[in-house]
Amino acid sequence: MNERIKQLAEQAGITTNLDTDYFEKDSNKWVDYYSDKFAELIVRECIDVVSQCNLVGVDPIAHIKVHFGVK
Repeated sequence: MNERIKQLAEQAGITTNLDTDYFEKDSNKWVDYYSDKFAELIVRECIDVVSQCNLVGVDPIAHIKVHFGVK
């Protein structure tokens, strides 16, 4: 996984530790909240990457793929 995606997941509060009280009490709320936050951070990151593509001849899609390490 791309390092930037890992950083965004951490910012969203996503962790591999599922032993928290909150997770045990209501896993659906936990997953919904952190999934929404993670998606929001990815969208914001894409917007930032595309905003840097104001140079003529820079393909925003290719730039996003490189940024996130997607083939």
